[in-house]
Amino acid sequence: MPPIMFAGLIVFLLIGFPVAFSLAALGLSFGFVSIQLGLFSPEFLSNLPLRVFGIVSNDLLLAIPFFTFMGTILERTGLAEDLLESTGQLFGSVPGGLAYAVIIVGAIFGAISGTIAASVIAMGMIALPAMLRYGYQAKTATGVIAATGTITQLVPPSLTLLVLADQLGKPVGDMYAGAIGPSLAQTLIFILYIAVLSLVRPHWVPPLPPAARTLRGWALARRVVAGVVPALGLIFLVLGTIFLGLATATEAGAMGAVGAMFLAALRGRLTRQLIWQGMETTMRLTAMVIFILVGATVFSLVFQGVYGPHWVEGLLGELPGGQVGFLVVVSLFVFVLAFFLDFFEIAFIIVPLLAPVAQKLGIDLIWFGVLLCVLLQTSFMHPPFGFALFYLRGITPPKIRTSEIYWGALPWVGLQLFMVALVIALPQLVTLFFEPAAAVDMQKAGKDVLQQIERALDPGAQQ
Repeated sequence: MPPIMFAGLIVFLLIGFPVAFSLAALGLSFGFVSIQLGLFSPEFLSNLPLRVFGIVSNDLLLAIPFFTFMGTILERTGLAEDLLESTGQLFGSVPGGLAYAVIIVGAIFGAISGTIAASVIAMGMIALPAMLRYGYQAKTATGVIAATGTITQLVPPSLTLLVLADQLGKPVGDMYAGAIGPSLAQTLIFILYIAVLSLVRPHWVPPLPPAARTLRGWALARRVVAGVVPALGLIFLVLGTIFLGLATATEAGAMGAVGAMFLAALRGRLTRQLIWQGMETTMRLTAMVIFILVGATVFSLVFQGVYGPHWVEGLLGELPGGQVGFLVVVSLFVFVLAFFLDFFEIAFIIVPLLAPVAQKLGIDLIWFGVLLCVLLQTSFMHPPFGFALFYLRGITPPKIRTSEIYWGALPWVGLQLFMVALVIALPQLVTLFFEPAAAVDMQKAGKDVLQQIERALDPGAQQ
């Protein structure tokens, strides 16, 4: 039954039915069939209302609307424009200067927005016209903007890391701490790629002409500080409070939403229309996430009832190569699935199946979650279904062909896959900022428990 259920899910997705309703319909249909075949009793499905109630009462998932609202408000505050303009002036005299500015500002903006859509749209609307006006190759300009937007998925406090922490049953703070090293490394790899490109193909990434570099000296320094300080303050308000143990992810998200409205008010852009747009976007995304999660719960409950996890464990747990073999197969599997599913669907459907196998193989789940997050970056970038490319297509001028956007994305997908290999080869990138959980020797733990029981029952042993 488990492989038939999985094959049925793939068929429904290829046909194009909405994922949430496909999952629920498949789960209920196979549940009734399994009851008729005697695979489990009807009482087994009585767990379903409790699981659904557990989803809608999950405090951690409440952080999703807060971070979404924060990113939607920040997208329209003008903070990204100020950051990009000042950083572009700072690096404008060197080849690739605008590309450096996009990467750096994209990473900073990703740390305060938390959503890829906000980052790609903001960077595209602000930077793309300037890059094209000053002679950047269209493929390079669109590629760097789309790729920089996907860094948002890896830079804390991204929604992807939050959802993965929830699905893996691990603290969000540890997941955020584990992603610091890979996010910095990914940003550095992108910068190095532009540096190499500026040496090999300098005419693709020309410097700004002298007439465009209007800010110099203290005026430029004040402009950079004016853009960076509010961003760093909001980053501390969200991430700093989590890392210091002063707030949970949900509480930090709420403070971030208030901080975003405060910044909008300081810049004179906090209007009723802005708040309404932010609430509408937040409502749509949150409703989509909850519906997918409820559908995935229906599917996974029936999947567990027909011993699906044992089938997955038998399929992946005995692969040649041990941990490395498992990681290679999982990476290829998730990379292919990302052509058809977005990261919410992969996190809710696939990750709960992979996590028990990874844990049995001795893989730290925080490290595994960060690796999946690095890998899921590609789901936003590789043609033809990458959402970052869709967002970018919606704001690019008609003279730029869709094929140019697709071809421009391919080198950056390669850099993202290189980052996946780097995380596997150097796990210290993830474990640098958090303490991995020590593996528990169950046999030794059992002996210790028995000894404590014997001492409790034998007064002479205590003496």
